[in-house]
Amino acid sequence: MSDWALIIYCGIITYFTRFSMIAILKKEMFNNRLREVLSYVPSAIFPAIIFPAIFLDDLGTFQFEDNPKILAAAIAMIIGILSRNIIATIISGLTSYWFIIFVV
Repeated sequence: MSDWALIIYCGIITYFTRFSMIAILKKEMFNNRLREVLSYVPSAIFPAIIFPAIFLDDLGTFQFEDNPKILAAAIAMIIGILSRNIIATIISGLTSYWFIIFVV
């Protein structure tokens, strides 16, 4: 099997496994308590995705010294809290990260 065929096959399988849960499960099937519990899932998953990207280096060790990602994340967090705008948060985080890397 060629590489492209394998990539397309894996994409189709992934799409249908995720789509099947959306298509099969209906909102009426969940009671209010389960909906409330599931509403916390995105806020629980997000830090697990972001933490390694900011604090871990390529070898998987904590990198606190000379880490521009920490300062850029702090700037983005402050902008996000003050502006309540996701686009402003993303742009400020990326801009500050690139400024620290390329200028400072």
